[in-house]
Amino acid sequence: MSAAHRTILHVDMDAFFAAIEQRDRPELRGRPVVVGAAPTERGVVATASYEARRYGVHSAMPSRTAAARCPQAVFVPPRHGHYEAVSAQVMAILRDITPELEPVSIDEAFLDLTHCTAALDDAVRIAERIKDRLRRELGLTGSVGIGPNKFLAKLASDMHKPDGLTLAPAEPDAIREFLAPLPVGRIWGVGPTTADLLNRRGIRLIGDLQQRPLDDLIRLLGPAAGNHVHNLAFGRDDRPVESGPQEERSISHEETFAQDITDRDELRRCLLELVERVGRRLRRNRRQTTSVQLKLRFADFRTITRQQSLPAGISADRDLWRSAAAIFDRTELPQPVRLIGFGVGGLYDPKAASRPRQLLLFEDPAHDDAERNRALDQAVDDLRTRFGDAILKRGRW
Repeated sequence: MSAAHRTILHVDMDAFFAAIEQRDRPELRGRPVVVGAAPTERGVVATASYEARRYGVHSAMPSRTAAARCPQAVFVPPRHGHYEAVSAQVMAILRDITPELEPVSIDEAFLDLTHCTAALDDAVRIAERIKDRLRRELGLTGSVGIGPNKFLAKLASDMHKPDGLTLAPAEPDAIREFLAPLPVGRIWGVGPTTADLLNRRGIRLIGDLQQRPLDDLIRLLGPAAGNHVHNLAFGRDDRPVESGPQEERSISHEETFAQDITDRDELRRCLLELVERVGRRLRRNRRQTTSVQLKLRFADFRTITRQQSLPAGISADRDLWRSAAAIFDRTELPQPVRLIGFGVGGLYDPKAASRPRQLLLFEDPAHDDAERNRALDQAVDDLRTRFGDAILKRGRW
């Protein structure tokens, strides 16, 4: 079926982390809530409730800045395991509508309704049904956009937040008129740098892009980006909803500091927390890894990565930390560090993979240690999922 005849729906949960905290703690409802680091710590905002956003608080903002803008805000430490569990409930509701579902993050997904709707009115009724189930079953709201392709559906879902439902046009002339008054930064893939470059050429609105010949955009942005921006300026997007298995090929977490850090011990403490978050996701997905990676970004924004392959798959925090710490300890820090990240790749299911395993003639004492480590990791995972990441802090290994 051609892209022109598709009906795509985009669901984007509203202030997802903060909304879950307000749902679970009634005393927070109606109050400005910031999920992220405390304002006394060097950390950033993960999500802000709409009450906090009215004061200019937004994600990735340093928590100290958020507290200065909204002194009455309630800061809540993130519970990543809990948010992932609620995300699974959201995706289960969406899969009841159609198996043609593409999750794109923990709180948003595309649905292809082409084969289960005969008209746009049907798509609107399905969107209303989804919103009703999210409210009744989960106590949460989501904003929904409907359009003839992924770009227009995603754009529409963001137009009337929170709890919105927006229908983008499907006819070429109407699409052009719909897009023309929007800033160029609303085009998928146009970040601040590209937007600034376009603005300096007098291209501020999507309508300005529509007036520019394709050759001009290619000369300005290059062939790939020029064609991409030109097509989206007219609402042309042929990408399908990819509803195949959404297996993660890699898992990573990173932390950007409000102030650059030179203290190696402080960086090691942060790295340990990142390792534990990655390890928990590995175990939740029943995966092991055969490679680990350290990422560092310095004060001048130069970024380096250091990777190590492993002879055998691992998922235990102790094993992950041993590898991460070894890489970190042999990495020089020529400048203060503004970002640190840890990731794993080469994921596989140890039960499904046919990897050779040597049979032992005698009992291996290391086997008992591994079992104890697995039990300990599982207990820590369970507690953090129930009570939040801050409930337990590991000592030095």
